[in-house]
Amino acid sequence: MSNAHTFVAPPPRSLTGVRILACGSYVPERVVTNVDLKESHGFDPEWIYNRTGITERRFALPHQATSDLCIEAAQRCLKAARRDPRDVDLLVVGTFTPDMAFPGTANLVQDRMHLLCPAFDVQAACAGFVFALVIASQFVATGNSRCALVVGGDCNSRVINPGDQKSFPLFGDGAGAVLLGPGEPDQGLISYQLGSDGSGGELLARPACGSRIPPTPEALERGLHYLTMDGRAVFKWAVRVLADSCQAVMNHAQVKVADVRWFVPHQANVRIIHASSDVLGFPRESVYKNLERYGNTSAGSIPIALDELYQQGAIRRGDLMLTSGFGAGLNWGTALWRW
Repeated sequence: MSNAHTFVAPPPRSLTGVRILACGSYVPERVVTNVDLKESHGFDPEWIYNRTGITERRFALPHQATSDLCIEAAQRCLKAARRDPRDVDLLVVGTFTPDMAFPGTANLVQDRMHLLCPAFDVQAACAGFVFALVIASQFVATGNSRCALVVGGDCNSRVINPGDQKSFPLFGDGAGAVLLGPGEPDQGLISYQLGSDGSGGELLARPACGSRIPPTPEALERGLHYLTMDGRAVFKWAVRVLADSCQAVMNHAQVKVADVRWFVPHQANVRIIHASSDVLGFPRESVYKNLERYGNTSAGSIPIALDELYQQGAIRRGDLMLTSGFGAGLNWGTALWRW
């Protein structure tokens, strides 16, 4: 990660005239508590909670894959919007745990939901939903889509190492979705920033099962098909990039912390959330958290949180919501959205 400390982030941009028509989310039925992990893997429940803030997470059932989670979330979103699947003219799925290398998970979702639209995946790890949101918003803002379905979902339980106490308890499975349509000139992405720093790629990676290291018996025996992470380095980077990116986006929009109704950061670790929100000056009551119940669901993290706020009626027309996803790549995506 030689260039990480000198890397210059791209400037924030704006993209308005887009609104969120509805939200939806889904998490698997299987609940895995910290106590369960003690019984099955010998992990320390108190250590997990004290270091991460997580008490339980959801794992996909044996017959479920990422596309199954995404379909459930998407169907609930369309139901909430009272829209027919035939209305959808664009599908973008953010995931880094696809059902398979190809066809794309979006294609699998499209087929089973009988959608008549282009469908493609975005692979930006835990920033995947924000990347997908910005991409789909471009289509809507330019008039090339009037009903865009954006889904973020991951089955992390299939790629985490059961023998790694530092990373295995962090992750869970889940998916969330939003439906986008044309909005008023003041709605949408008031300010956003997408950033990437590939020099830190080795800090959070899944080395095998690609064209560089095929899934040979030797690679599997070495555990290279599992996620690997330098937790301490990623933590330091995440706190810095989350605070810096959010501040840059708010400065670009000429918005103060007091103007933001909800700060919805990626649900990776409660210490990252608290450290960054304290630096930015957000009071605890305006910071939305649900990681104690779900853990880090990667691309599903932010849209699941949005759906919970949506279902609670906690977001109203005109509210400003600041959200930021960050993770492998290293990628980050920060968006200030006016509802």
